[in-house]
Amino acid sequence: MEEGLYKGQQLPLQRDVEAISIPFGKSVTIAEDSTVSVMQAKGSTISVAYEGRLFLIEGSDFDALGLPALPRPTLSSEASEEEIEQFVWEQLRTCYDPEIPVNIVELGLVYGCRIEHLLTGERIVTVRMTLTAPGCGMGDVIAEDARRKILGAPQISRVHIETVFDPPWSRDMMSEEARLELGMF
Repeated sequence: MEEGLYKGQQLPLQRDVEAISIPFGKSVTIAEDSTVSVMQAKGSTISVAYEGRLFLIEGSDFDALGLPALPRPTLSSEASEEEIEQFVWEQLRTCYDPEIPVNIVELGLVYGCRIEHLLTGERIVTVRMTLTAPGCGMGDVIAEDARRKILGAPQISRVHIETVFDPPWSRDMMSEEARLELGMF
């Protein structure tokens, strides 16, 4: 992540950029020469404000912000099943709730991941996750961010994010690292 980015920093867009709208999780295009304000820079995404709304920009599009683009995560076509599963978990660790500076795995939101093989040879990844509260408005954004990142592996054809609320999330599900980061001892 770009170390020199601070909340509120104004960045003019160098080109049109596709972003995920917060909290709706839909793709939108923000036009070149628009100025966005940095809200949070974590993992491989930057949350920005533009015209009173929030958006998530992926690392592979950082060049639109005048920053070095991050390479899109991928795997070699010869990757083993273990490497594919490891890739999925690595990508989930780069996903953040736009309001919380801890990744969704350390936050305890991811309950599991399953990779299925279809007769056609395709692989489908199903991620079972929850939200910090049933009314959390960030679920669609987190799901879309995770889906896009996991699809970076050519071996994965589809990603399904299943949001569940049983068992309900609690602070006890956070890693010790997450509790330290958030000051929740």
